Amino acid sequence: MGLRERRLQADAREMARFRRPDGPVRIVEMEGEPPERYLLEFAVPSLVVQNREVRRSDRHLVDIFLTLAYPRQAPQCRMLTPVFHPNIAPHAICAGDHWTPGESLPGLVVRIAEMLAYQNYNVKSPLNGDAARWVEANRGAVPLTREDFWTLLKEGQEE
Repeated sequence: MGLRERRLQADAREMARFRRPDGPVRIVEMEGEPPERYLLEFAVPSLVVQNREVRRSDRHLVDIFLTLAYPRQAPQCRMLTPVFHPNIAPHAICAGDHWTPGESLPGLVVRIAEMLAYQNYNVKSPLNGDAARWVEANRGAVPLTREDFWTLLKEGQEE
């Protein structure tokens, strides 16, 4: 069994913490054996643009695909629902910039939750310039929650 296969199996065990239906992040669907694609629902406050207005939205779908080069290469992450964020575009979530093969997949999921909640963003290198300008003009409006998403990883260890 190769490195990728062992890593995918370990990831599947660790990702089981997101199977709870009441958590802020839950697995909707997985593909592969062991899984190499995860569809996740985030019940996390974020922003969308509707009728030219920035509004809050509390449900988001994210697709995470673990490529053949994983774990050396960062997972491919993309939004399946609209989000207004400086570092999120429809085709990509800029969460892999700080990826190292030693990072856990659940850790990446937590970083995405932080991004959605505007606890984590970078206006200096945006994928969405309009969202970056909005954040610059509305710094007092973010973060949208102070929830510590890293506790999701601790909770999973206690079960």
